[in-house]
Amino acid sequence: MFIYICTEMRMRDEKKEERVRQKALELIVKEGFDGFSMNKLAKAAGVSPGTLYIYYKDKEDLILCLGQEIGKKMTEATFKGFDKEMDLETGLWIQWKNRAEFYLNQPLEMEFYDQLKVSPFKDKMDNSVTIKFSEEMGGFIRNAINKGEALSLTPVVFWSVAFAPLYNLIRFHLDGKSMGGRPYTFSEEHMKDAFKAVLRALKV
Repeated sequence: MFIYICTEMRMRDEKKEERVRQKALELIVKEGFDGFSMNKLAKAAGVSPGTLYIYYKDKEDLILCLGQEIGKKMTEATFKGFDKEMDLETGLWIQWKNRAEFYLNQPLEMEFYDQLKVSPFKDKMDNSVTIKFSEEMGGFIRNAINKGEALSLTPVVFWSVAFAPLYNLIRFHLDGKSMGGRPYTFSEEHMKDAFKAVLRALKV
């Protein structure tokens, strides 16, 4: 298993480091990985280019370190209060609430992480996040099927049915509009309605 180790910090100025991190996320989400550079970041963060190399070895090191950090936070948040032995409805609802809370509270981080997952950098990431998700969610799906609570579906089909509606609602919210350009704001009521429909689709 390949594990990327972030460059060890030689000096720390936490406020400056957080400003660099925030500006890096903003630039990458706006301009993509190809349009992002350390010089642009230095200018946006109001620091000298040399300062960035106190925190990161190079552009790739910065991107991978941000990915590791966000992936770890996302995993911890997603599985808060969750157990793969839970019944289908209880476990899936906890997953929906956890995922919605994290995505809505960390939209910039999640935009970055979504870009990272389809970039050349993904193969250099520590895959412990993927393994954790596969183990927990794979076990949850198998248990639900074995207990006769859910249809026998492949993991990719199960995920598409179970979570795509939630992420679509979140995407509409972040865009500020739904189909036809109508204004849209995420609500728990809409989430519950979508969740009930998903349960009906997944149950035997």
